[in-house]
Amino acid sequence: MRIARFSIDGNVAFGAVEGDAPDELVLDIIKGIPFADFELSGTKVPLSKVRLLPPVLPNKVVAIGRNYAEHAAELGHEVPEVPVAFFKPSTSVVGPGDPIVYPSFSQELHHEAELAVVIGRMCREVPRERVKDVILGYTCANDVTARDVQQRESQWARAKGFDSACPLGPWIETDLDPGDLAIQCTVNGAQRQLGRTSEMVRPIEDLIVHITEAMTLLPGDVVLTGTPAGVGPLNVGDEVAVTIEGIGTLTNKVIKRG
Repeated sequence: MRIARFSIDGNVAFGAVEGDAPDELVLDIIKGIPFADFELSGTKVPLSKVRLLPPVLPNKVVAIGRNYAEHAAELGHEVPEVPVAFFKPSTSVVGPGDPIVYPSFSQELHHEAELAVVIGRMCREVPRERVKDVILGYTCANDVTARDVQQRESQWARAKGFDSACPLGPWIETDLDPGDLAIQCTVNGAQRQLGRTSEMVRPIEDLIVHITEAMTLLPGDVVLTGTPAGVGPLNVGDEVAVTIEGIGTLTNKVIKRG
């Protein structure tokens, strides 16, 4: 099931996305929330009539760095012995079609296409064989990074946590095997990144085990799983799109800070 979060006539709701052709997609409005038992209302609205929002509003986004060997190498790093985890605050999250605002303190903004894991239930110290039980589904993410700031500051809070630095969407796909999916990033239609989730140094199971050894994940929290090689610059006016096989495409435009 594809689950979207959207607004219509000033109201916010979740809906199941139905259909295949982009111009024929409809939303069957969900009664309740997707993190508990819910029913489809049978009330359907065309996707073209709503505004898609970030598919979740996470309490926290836990991101993993250098989880693709070629990406680590392109930035001059070795693959770390243990996963490198960092936070992106909830205020960094934006949805499909929302602008990425170029931060005033950076001159080198980069895209990073990633598979995002959406947590479906509160969990801590999850054993590897139970990881699938705590996952609601998967969505596209762009771990937008102020690369120059990341290189000069030992902590990545500003480089990766500024407002609009975490586009998510367009929806959550709940029925998906994430083991070998194509990940692509284009900028103004030109391909920049192309990789597969099978190239991850550590699979999703290992990442969830590692994270939940230390902290509780809540329903709606998001785990970013790393980016393949090919990261590169974004400029004001660029349109950046992240496409993941079996999920869809997340598109955002870069704008100048007003």
